[in-house]
Amino acid sequence: VPAGAGAGVVEMERSVTAVLGQDVVLPCRYRAQEREQVEQVTWLKRGPGGRSAEVAVLHRRHGQHVQEPYAGRVLRRAEEGALEDGAIVLRN
Repeated sequence: VPAGAGAGVVEMERSVTAVLGQDVVLPCRYRAQEREQVEQVTWLKRGPGGRSAEVAVLHRRHGQHVQEPYAGRVLRRAEEGALEDGAIVLRN
């Protein structure tokens, strides 16, 4: 982003309710400014003591990579398209 230019805005829910045994969407949308493009979205899980562990990375050219403990349970909500919609689905 050039100096003095405004940056886009990340929109997400403050809290999300999940039901045991059902899929849940964790929304995250980036409202880009002119000429901005999202290259990568990284999802982290905050653990005890505030430590963070990587869950998934969504990359514009390299696709998605989900860490082993979450493989098969985490996927990108939008199957394709721009990463301005960086929402993920937690399955079951």
